Amino acid sequence: IHDQSERAGEPFMPLDCVALPDTLLESELFGHEKGAFTGAHAAKPGLFEVAHRGTVFLDEVSGMSQTLQSRLLRVLQERHVRRVGGTRYADIDVRVIAATHKNLEDEVKQGRFREDLYYRINVLPIQTTPLRQRSDDVALLLTHYAERLARGGVQPVSFEPLFLNMLERYTWPGNVRELANLVDRLSTLLPGQNIGVRQVPTCMLPKALAAMQIEF
Repeated sequence: IHDQSERAGEPFMPLDCVALPDTLLESELFGHEKGAFTGAHAAKPGLFEVAHRGTVFLDEVSGMSQTLQSRLLRVLQERHVRRVGGTRYADIDVRVIAATHKNLEDEVKQGRFREDLYYRINVLPIQTTPLRQRSDDVALLLTHYAERLARGGVQPVSFEPLFLNMLERYTWPGNVRELANLVDRLSTLLPGQNIGVRQVPTCMLPKALAAMQIEF
């Protein structure tokens, strides 16, 4: 979306909203001034300032606390941001893309996600089907991640037809992240190899995939 937009030449700043505690997440998003908290030895702009005229991608936005949801809503509504410990507001022009594996409508009903923020970010919703419903994508994704994860000049791993067929039949409950993690594991374990069903130790496979390995 970013690369094919008029913002393509500007910064693209992704952030995993569940990877950091609230205090660090607030600083990453909005920045902080020197001395704002212990360890803030210098002023630092947040992602919204850095991504001015570009895109901020908030992954797993549903994991954000209610306090940060409230502050994010204010930034999106008023189009300016104030650093932690600061008094000056900086105007921003940023496209926000938010993603989550949860149903935000259910999260709103359960009181875990602000309703006003949900309607603010739900301008153009895009739903992707789970990987189990698009098995034709599996081979393409395996090749993509194998090439991306090849290390030190070693050829990327590849997959024998029978093993590839098994992977295409697997339901991938963890979707693309699970597939990428498996390719990473195989690239470390069997670098540069054309991998067959019998080469992968059962303990290195998810339980359901290990059961399929025995069947195959």
